[in-house]
Amino acid sequence: MLALPAAAVAQSAPDGENGRYTFSTTADGVLRLDTRSGQVSSCTRKAGDWACYAVPDERAALDAEIGRLVAENARLKKALAAHGTDTGKIDEALPKADRFKTDPLKPDGDKRERAQNRIEIPLPNDADLERAMSFLENVWRQLIEMASRVQKGVADRI
Repeated sequence: MLALPAAAVAQSAPDGENGRYTFSTTADGVLRLDTRSGQVSSCTRKAGDWACYAVPDERAALDAEIGRLVAENARLKKALAAHGTDTGKIDEALPKADRFKTDPLKPDGDKRERAQNRIEIPLPNDADLERAMSFLENVWRQLIEMASRVQKGVADRI
């Protein structure tokens, strides 16, 4: 922090210092730029005296982050090089296989093998269909009876 009396600000700088600082007015005071170092300070007047505070330099923080990222990038490249250059690619292409299409060049043995592995479900006969329909009719009848009992119970309470 730099505290200057009002008289010191009004004085002109020595000849060697002319042009070192540039000032820009703000709502709270002035911004002072040191043209040699690039440091920016915010100067405000308090109790008749001027007080200047250094403005945090975002560029320095960005430069530090860039430096950290460059170092991390170099470290990762070195670690990758240590693991070798295996890209995961193979020299030969894998054969195309479409299991849904039949190959006309394959012998019939492949068809026989697929036929042995296939499960066939027989269609129901008329007796099976009659049993299923009878079961469903019975379930439907019980459901309707239950609904009518519930409806009577609700109607009695009203």
